[in-house]
Amino acid sequence: MVDPRSVASHHTAARMWGGIVPDDGLIHITCVGRRPQVNGLKAHRPKAGLQGSMVQGVRLTTPAWTSLDLSDELGLVHLVVLGDSLVKAKRVTPAQLVDAAASFRGRSRRLARRAASLVRAEVDSPMESRLRMLMVLAGLPEPVVNHQIRWSDGTVRFRFDLSYPDHRLIIEYDGRQHAEGKQWDIDVDRREWMDGESWRLVVVRSKDIYRTPALTLSRIMGAMRDKGMNVPRLSDEWRQHFPSLPEDVAEPA
Repeated sequence: MVDPRSVASHHTAARMWGGIVPDDGLIHITCVGRRPQVNGLKAHRPKAGLQGSMVQGVRLTTPAWTSLDLSDELGLVHLVVLGDSLVKAKRVTPAQLVDAAASFRGRSRRLARRAASLVRAEVDSPMESRLRMLMVLAGLPEPVVNHQIRWSDGTVRFRFDLSYPDHRLIIEYDGRQHAEGKQWDIDVDRREWMDGESWRLVVVRSKDIYRTPALTLSRIMGAMRDKGMNVPRLSDEWRQHFPSLPEDVAEPA
């Protein structure tokens, strides 16, 4: 029997708040006292300072606390994906995550604080988060998220996932939603505008992140140099989070 003071937590709470986390097939709760032994259920001991909330009759950890809980379970990139997605769902702000992590005393507090510091607003997708993290962990300058080009009346004409506006360089994740229909028409119009305004576009697909991250970094660095940007010496930290497959033979310079 589950203690009535228990709360949904970790992966379960994250999904209930609209966050993106790896699917482990389990229901997660945090409970005091004796932890139940039930197939498909993972019970956690509460950490000091546990923060809960009641949503539609369900007790669960707050969005910020959920992210802190998961710092014991997930790596840096997954935590940033979670944070970005919770912000997109309007459940928390980047500043609130930073504040919560600053007072956190859990064993993964350093990871929690670093992840919170890397969460950004207006990130459209988990793959965009992963692409940004590949670049940042490689030591490249952090790109601007969701840069907007506006019409003369102030309305938004185009949005760029990741970009360096001062150098007119765009790094963009392209999923299948860009393949057809209205989005295709928008992309064609935008590409013609970019060509006329001397913007450079680097398109990154799923396989470029999951299979060949080294080649992807090489492409991005080449575009940076073409646009006159200073490209720093790369850090190897990205390799801990984005393992390459055998075909990823080119090493970033």
